Amino acid sequence: MRIQWLPLIIALAANIACDYYIYAKLAKAFAQQRWVKLSHGILSALLLIYVIVAVALPRRSIDNNGLVAIMWMLYSYFTFYVPKYIGIIIYWIGLIPSLLQKRKTAKSRVPSIIATAAGLLIFITMWWGVLITRYDYEIKEVTLEYDNLPERFDGYRIAQFSDLHLGSYAGDTAYVSSLVDAINGTKCDIIFFTGDLVNRQTDEAEPYITTLGRLHAHDGVYSILGNHDYGDYKSWETPEAKMRNLQYMGEVQAKMGWHLMNNCDTCIKLGSDSITIIGVENWGEPPFSQYGKLSVAHPTLNDSNFKILLSHNPRHWRGEVLPLSNIDLMLAGHTHAMQIELDIFGHRLSPSAWIYPEWGGVYKEDGQILYVNIGIGEVAMPMRIGATPEITVITLKKTQKSE
Repeated sequence: MRIQWLPLIIALAANIACDYYIYAKLAKAFAQQRWVKLSHGILSALLLIYVIVAVALPRRSIDNNGLVAIMWMLYSYFTFYVPKYIGIIIYWIGLIPSLLQKRKTAKSRVPSIIATAAGLLIFITMWWGVLITRYDYEIKEVTLEYDNLPERFDGYRIAQFSDLHLGSYAGDTAYVSSLVDAINGTKCDIIFFTGDLVNRQTDEAEPYITTLGRLHAHDGVYSILGNHDYGDYKSWETPEAKMRNLQYMGEVQAKMGWHLMNNCDTCIKLGSDSITIIGVENWGEPPFSQYGKLSVAHPTLNDSNFKILLSHNPRHWRGEVLPLSNIDLMLAGHTHAMQIELDIFGHRLSPSAWIYPEWGGVYKEDGQILYVNIGIGEVAMPMRIGATPEITVITLKKTQKSE
């Protein structure tokens, strides 16, 4: 993978300037303690070498363990510099009152103390997202009402999970086993997985085949592919090798007892009533590949059947589902909430909202509903700050007619 040298040089220059600024402040504050500024200088130099090594390592040609190592190296680097930048910003904000005064006054140490405390808090939060939140999965209960839900499906329970990214766990099956137990413990009627089983290649899933094969529901486990499941993020020796990888993905999911739905549909029956399950391959906007074919998966998109669509990317909802169909419920993943989410007095905030109009939770429009699951695993950064791994339990209810 070619290194983007200009952004790298700009970032390194900014970090060097940041370190020099902090060094100058330490030199004044600790003029008699040379070890303080010396320690900071040595640490800054080591971090500079560290990040250059991390960025220079290849991406597409190394194995999954190497990629995970790079992911951890870059994140640990960021846990030093994000607090530094935010600390400096807070420090300068704290200086504004004194800068606005005309007369000279003794400089207060309060801005420095607040900036240092804020930087330390951010450092702790970033590592909390690694060590605690990324494993602290949450079961979210959601009830969705429909006028046209078949009678026998009133109270039907769906478990949805998404974006496992198994390669990020480096073969550790214990956590995945606890997820399987939690999903089975919901005792739902059916289980849906909405894509991104792996990071780059199918063999990342091999240690988990037996574990994920324990997933069980009365009406089965159904899955679709996400953008990471096609091998598009790895350099393959030949096109045939990439094709074999994709074929192996189907074989792995068959071994687990999952029903992989590649642009097809199926019918779930309860007595004389039924609902249609539609699964499409990844429907992606650039740079994500476009494999999904909704009209192939279910040609009669506006029939009278109650329909549930599994589609990895939530953008598909506005791109095709709303304008072309009367699909009742679409289940998606993909966003991860960018692995950062804040809940402020009941209002959910995430940088993912800058990219995806529908990034997490329930969305309704003209009687059609989209649910976006923010996923289980991580990609790029091994953390989840606030965006706890999600298992969704959706209960379908028939709207009660008022007397």
